[in-house]
Amino acid sequence: MTEGHARTNDHARTNDYELTPYVAPLTVPPVLRPDSGDALTETEIALRPVWQRLHPQLPPTLMWGYEGSVPGPTIEVRRGQRVRIAWTNRIPKGSEYPVTAVEVPNGTPNPSTRPGRDTVAPSADVAALPAWSVTHLHGAQTGGGNDGWADNAVGFGDAQLAEYPNEHQAVQWWYHDHAMNITRWNVHTGLYGTYLIRDDEEDALQLPSGEREIPLLLADRNLDTDDDGALTGRLLHKTVVIDPKNAETGKPVSLPFSGPYTTVNGRIWPYAEVDAGWYRFRLVNASNARIFDLVLVDEDDAPVQGALYQIGSDGGLLPRPVPVDFEGALPTLTVAPAERMDLLVDFRALAGKRVRLVNKGPNQAPGLPDVAGNVPYPHVLEFRVGDGCEPDTFTLPDLLSGSFRKLTHDIEHGHRLIVLTPPATKGGGGHPEIWEMAEVPAQEAADVPIPSDGVLQLVNDKGELKTYRRTSRTFNDGLGFTVAEGSFEQWSFLNLAVNPPVVHPMHIHLADFQILGRDTYDASGFDVTVGGTVKPVAFDPTPVPLPPNEHGHKDVFRALPGQMLRVMGRFDGAYGRFMYHCHLLEHEDMGMMRPFVVMPKEAMKFDHGAGHGGGHGGHTG
Repeated sequence: MTEGHARTNDHARTNDYELTPYVAPLTVPPVLRPDSGDALTETEIALRPVWQRLHPQLPPTLMWGYEGSVPGPTIEVRRGQRVRIAWTNRIPKGSEYPVTAVEVPNGTPNPSTRPGRDTVAPSADVAALPAWSVTHLHGAQTGGGNDGWADNAVGFGDAQLAEYPNEHQAVQWWYHDHAMNITRWNVHTGLYGTYLIRDDEEDALQLPSGEREIPLLLADRNLDTDDDGALTGRLLHKTVVIDPKNAETGKPVSLPFSGPYTTVNGRIWPYAEVDAGWYRFRLVNASNARIFDLVLVDEDDAPVQGALYQIGSDGGLLPRPVPVDFEGALPTLTVAPAERMDLLVDFRALAGKRVRLVNKGPNQAPGLPDVAGNVPYPHVLEFRVGDGCEPDTFTLPDLLSGSFRKLTHDIEHGHRLIVLTPPATKGGGGHPEIWEMAEVPAQEAADVPIPSDGVLQLVNDKGELKTYRRTSRTFNDGLGFTVAEGSFEQWSFLNLAVNPPVVHPMHIHLADFQILGRDTYDASGFDVTVGGTVKPVAFDPTPVPLPPNEHGHKDVFRALPGQMLRVMGRFDGAYGRFMYHCHLLEHEDMGMMRPFVVMPKEAMKFDHGAGHGGGHGGHTG
């Protein structure tokens, strides 16, 4: 063992409650392939309690899983194979809720990445939660009645019936709980799994398959301790209180969850034995809120070069492979909650070696602990490469998807402007919010008082001063966005949370999007005490390069602080009421979620609302 590897493992054994990395093999979820013989395939997937050992040094952990598995089974279908699933709740009434939840005082270092409750009493309200769940197939193009509407959760003995047409290019979706108010805890119990669509275009690439295609579902977790400080295996949702009593609500304000232990396919820091050949890994970040910065390193913590490629993202294959090289365009693989990455790793030059996928903290080199950066343990997964195998004849293609078409701004489309507010904004109860904005006509803008609550002035990329008025801020405000089925829209997310900086991974249900670009804006003119701008938020012409792995189809996109994120997509293939939200599950549960409706454009002519069409917004570039 090299000095670099020994140093990392020694850190993992400095306290009694710490665990040894890379001592248990990686498990692979079972595969469920619904029978494709009929025009419509029906199947049942049951939610059940399960006891699972997260690590050999731990006792079994009580969890909830699909088909008694954490993660749930990998569901695999062919393109166009229509599937109807009865997501049946088989968790008995009165079952113990598997998650202990606490909110602890803030401190240095961040106490959320330390095991145990810190003598804080568990939340009795969370302990009393019933098994109330609804499943969302994340990424699916399906009608609103099948999408997993958050209020339509079911209890013991009931089934949520959902039909999925699967008319989509080859892709990795994933499924997870989406119950209103409690998604953060339900997903924490283990209610998540992955879903693959295959098609002829993907087949023709002859990518690594069978035992050489492996799902990797990453999720950070914390665990409770007993009176002696030993880990009990009990799931612990431990968050940090930054405001003990918010002036508006009287309730505490806490940060999203961040845990010390990374699980891969439901195990803490496993290892995988692999051949010296090509492998395909289907990665999902199933964490509540942790954003991973993944680096492949050798036994000396040096980045492995020339072995790792990204070939797909949320919505399917990228146009061409993207090399992930420490000296290249992507020093790390940054993957936010709910993002997926289709990865190829070439182990041929690594025969007989051990290489590790690690989570790089912001203040340290890859492979080293970064307590101040909330990464006390960088371990994720170790690959133990065999000494040799049959020659691997796979060749990395230069091009991946001949069907990919790039979206450009000259396509006829509507515009939406969504503002993501800082946590301390007036009226927000201490939590960030989603504000839907409507442009004030130029002839009326002079009569709008500045500054005032819910009013935003913006100087766009053309130097034009625009005035916007907030039209909604909570989930239950009136419906704001109604979209004509088949239409293209550009949604622009302006993230004003710069002090402290907050990254929001935004997810829009139903549609595939492409990122048009990111632009920097000076957000200093937004006054949280007013709830509006005291001077315009202004465009900064400094270009923001778009990483090459963000040039594909996506349904989750990182809205970075002080930037306008511009995405375009087509809302086609289904009708109904859907949601969009921040995929930090604590933010979603605390109000960063809004509904939208997709209907036939012919029916919109008879709309009796206040006009839901998407006019051009502040940024038209």
